[in-house]
Amino acid sequence: MVESAISQYKTTTIHQGSLMKALKVSELNTQIKAILEQTFLDVCVQGEISSVKVHTSGHIYLSLKDESSSIKCVMFKGNARGLKISLEVGQNVIIVGSVSVYAQKGEYQILCKSIALAGVGELALAFENLKNKLQAKGYFESFHKKPMPKFPKRIALLTSATGAAKEDMLKVARKRWENVHITLFDTLVQGENAKECIVANLALADSFFGTEEGFDVIVLGRGGGSMEDMWAFNEECVAEAIYRAKTPIVSAVGHEVDVFISDFVADLRAPTPSAAMEMLLPDKFEFLRIIDEMMSAYSSVFERYLGQKQGLIGQLKEYFKLYNFHAQYTNKTEQIQALGQIFVENFRNVLEKKQGEIERVKMLIDVARERKLTCAQMESERIFEALKVSNPRSLCKNGYAQISKEQKVCALQDIAVDEVFELSDLDSHIFAKRVE
Repeated sequence: MVESAISQYKTTTIHQGSLMKALKVSELNTQIKAILEQTFLDVCVQGEISSVKVHTSGHIYLSLKDESSSIKCVMFKGNARGLKISLEVGQNVIIVGSVSVYAQKGEYQILCKSIALAGVGELALAFENLKNKLQAKGYFESFHKKPMPKFPKRIALLTSATGAAKEDMLKVARKRWENVHITLFDTLVQGENAKECIVANLALADSFFGTEEGFDVIVLGRGGGSMEDMWAFNEECVAEAIYRAKTPIVSAVGHEVDVFISDFVADLRAPTPSAAMEMLLPDKFEFLRIIDEMMSAYSSVFERYLGQKQGLIGQLKEYFKLYNFHAQYTNKTEQIQALGQIFVENFRNVLEKKQGEIERVKMLIDVARERKLTCAQMESERIFEALKVSNPRSLCKNGYAQISKEQKVCALQDIAVDEVFELSDLDSHIFAKRVE
């Protein structure tokens, strides 16, 4: 198109010869503007940035050069907002845009639609730049990480209400642990407004921190997709919102191989949305198995301990039976009381039927008691008679006398020669002296 326009212009000039009308400078620039802007609507140019300036208006002005030439470029505010890289002098970039002519000065430039580093993807570079920036600010440090609750009761789930990730997470949660309340915050996870929606919902969920309605953990999740679709999780404003949150946050975005800025800033990174629930919630079946094992172990220990103590008690009982009358008495009393209680409670009807037998038994007991009493009386009389026979007074009646010395009864052999002693019977006392 350019060649045909130039040829036409040359042909017109030759035919007119000396009759050619001179053009004004503005007219020439206008014609050049029309030709260039209609011809170079879409251009892709690679070169090195030789100068760059970001205007307060938001426009970016730069120059692009190669070994032998240079060209001015401008990226207006609307396109500059979507720029993922920070432009610097010396960068080798690829610019996509169109050619524009500034007719007043006869200058032309490239109106940039997008700028990317040559040989490196724009998104990849933006990711590395933001990662390095936040790492330098300490956003990834472990001492900033908040611990996860062992048994969360309230979970805030930030994801799309219509996405498959929501259903996957809820399914895993219902299967693993039913004693948890999950609140869904319907969140845009891709598109132009996704980052603003994520930031707003993070702030809303975190605003309940410290209240009765507060959440134990916030899960930020979505399923897999392209890097472009999931770029919201690589935005600096999202990273800032995660870092400022008081509530522990789990980043569960994409597949296991996907890595996002939110993964580095969050308190915990889950490889998948489903894995987030597996990491947060205990497995009730595993929990019940552990409880059963503990109960079995405790029961076994308790049974052994109880058996040992029962054996020791048995030994102590036997010891007290052998060596402790009080213990024997107490033991027997307790046994009698226990047997009596059992007897009263369980055999009341039998006792009523056997009342006659009880009366007979009572009579026999009375007879036995009288018999023992009679025997005791007879034994007492026998002993009394024996005592009477052995009474000194009775002996004295038969001619016996009692020898005493110093008012103490003694035998004759205890009296020394020339020692005075006393002889006495029932009625008289005689003092005598042993001669030999």
